This record gives sequence, C-alpha cells and structure tokens, in this order.
Amino acid sequence: MGDSRKDFLHSAKRVVIKIGSGVLTGKEGLNQDVIRALSEDICHLTEERGLEVILVSSGAIASGLKKMGLSHRPQSISQQQAVAAVGQSSLMLAYEDAFKRYGRKVAQVLVTRDDLANRRRYLNTRNTIFTLLNWKVIPIINENDTVVVDEIKFGDNDNLSAMMANLAGAHLVINLTNIDGLFDDDPRLNRDAHLIPLVGKVTGKIEKIAFSMPGPLGRGGMESKVKAARDVAMCGIPTIIANGLKRDIISTIFEGREEGTLFLPQTSPMRSRKHWIAFAKSPKGKLMVDRGAEDALVKKGKSLLPSGIVAVYGRFTIGNSVRIVNREEEDLAVGLVNYDSAEVEKILGLKSSEIEKALGYKHYDEVIHKDNLVLIRDL
Repeated sequence: MGDSRKDFLHSAKRVVIKIGSGVLTGKEGLNQDVIRALSEDICHLTEERGLEVILVSSGAIASGLKKMGLSHRPQSISQQQAVAAVGQSSLMLAYEDAFKRYGRKVAQVLVTRDDLANRRRYLNTRNTIFTLLNWKVIPIINENDTVVVDEIKFGDNDNLSAMMANLAGAHLVINLTNIDGLFDDDPRLNRDAHLIPLVGKVTGKIEKIAFSMPGPLGRGGMESKVKAARDVAMCGIPTIIANGLKRDIISTIFEGREEGTLFLPQTSPMRSRKHWIAFAKSPKGKLMVDRGAEDALVKKGKSLLPSGIVAVYGRFTIGNSVRIVNREEEDLAVGLVNYDSAEVEKILGLKSSEIEKALGYKHYDEVIHKDNLVLIRDL
C-alpha cells in the first residue's frame, strides 16, 4: 500500500466514521439537515462501493442540553447522565428516520470502557457488530453516558472511535468535526492559520498544536482527535480528520481529494490484542522493577518474573492491567497480571521456582507474560 490518499481509500472496505457534537448540533438542538445529508452520503457509498460503515456518534448530551434548555454542560456525573438519557432517544430517532429514507436500518450500541476492558465482553461486542454489518445494518455507537462514571469512561468519542476501529479491524477512520482538519494554529482565532494536509507521525509538536484547539460542546477538542489518530495508526489504520459540515464530505474524501488532514498508519502495526491491552484496559496498579528486569523487558522482550519486582502499588486482581515502572518512576510498560496484588507482594524478589513454596500453589512462572505486555516505547 502506498502513502497516497487514493491508495488508502481504494483499499478501505470497512470504515469507522466518527461524527462530533459540533457537526450534529445547532442552536435548536440536533441539526436534522446535517444528519440527513450525512446519512444520504453514507448510503450512497455503501451501495456504490460496498463499504461497511460503523458510526461513532456524539450528540446525546448536546441534544439533551438543548431539550432541557441548558446553556452549559453540567459538572456532576448524575446530571450529565440525565442529560444524556434525555438526548439519546432524539439522536437515535433522527438517525433512524434519516437512514430509513434510503432503505437502511440502524442499531444502537452503547458501551463503556468497562465493557471493552473485559476481554469476553470485548469479543461479544465485536461479534455483535460483525453480525449487524453482515445484516447490512449500520451500527451507531456511543458511550453509555447514562451509566458511565469517571473510572470507566473513555473520555470522549474520539478515543471510543479508536477502540472501535481496532475492535472491528477497520481499514480507515474518518473523524468529522466542524473545522477543515488540523491547522498549524487555531483558524477560528488566526486567519493566517494553514491546514496541515498530511501527518506522517504524531509527534510532541503535533500534539502541542492540537492542544491549542479545544471544542465547545464535546469533551475532546482537536487534541483528542489527534491522539485517537495516533492510537489507530499503531494498528496500521489511517485517519482523516475533516469538516463534517461540508456537503457530500464523505463522498468527496473517497474521490481522493485533499480534504482534511490525513494521518498515516505505522508501517509495522501493533497486533490487535496488544492494542487492547494498551488502550482498552485502565491500569489498576503499578509494579516497580529493578535494573535487571528493566533490561530484560525493554532490551530483550522477556516476560516479567517475580525476581525483578521490588515494590507493588495499588490493589488489583488476576487479569487486571498494571503499569510497570523502574526505580526512577519512569513508565516502562503496561501488562496483564497473572497474580493479584496480595500474591505479588508475597512473591516479589523470589525466583519462579520459589512461588509455590511462598503461596502454596503456582499459577504461572511469570507475573506478566511477554504476550500480555506492551512496552511504552511502542505506544
């Protein structure tokens, strides 16, 4: 696959399209005209090119704010949950009516980070989405804001779209916002700002540029979109950030025109399971390791044995994700543990052959197997 837009677009058969609050909402709540236009565009492409489309849609809270006559997003979790409950029904009804005009059915899929952090539920979600696509039904995915709490929220639907792209094995992510893409400065404040049409790799400089461009209604501004593009690039998936308010924007993109900003994928993508470990599961604790273990993990790609662990922080159970740090508190890796925190505290510093004597049993020789470990340098 080459690096031109047409190469990526020609080979894309399954696409995640994320639509932001700034695209979907106006002064009177949901922008029905935009929803109908985007639905028409998507239906045209699915028929003409045989695309499989997964929508990740914001708009529930923004819609609920308008319906309730609120001018600002509430601060408390319970109020945000209530506003989302009010707005979610209107959002899905708008999509259902819009797609029905073209003979297409839609399905609502509400998820939390906790759903995707559990490997079985993660796979169940994937199977459901694949079944819907096989039925020619368009999945419309949103975070389940009515039950979400701080500990299990994705943070924004940009991050959710990245997780869905990895889960579904997408070939492309299109992130639709209310500006034309990533600029070298905020175009709403600086008329001389220039669009950046191509990003080969998300660097600290790129993230700094994006940080200066917040969003008014959604949780994430340009920074979260760029970070999501970085995350899917690790899976070998390109992203295009473009203006969803432009007529026929999706068709225009698939014509190969230079709309928006294209983020290139990594040439050596991270395996899907490794991406799930790194991004779907929120770390529950931390393990500090000595220099020998650090070298074994970072330089030799080995598993983490109890002999190299010097300290345990937090409380976690078997299968939880934990951070691995060195004595200087520098992050080295993220991994899934074979023992809970109490067990690790009893066996730290011991050889694998001594685990059974210390615990009375032994699950594994390794505290974290190398197949369940992702190095920070790979993130």
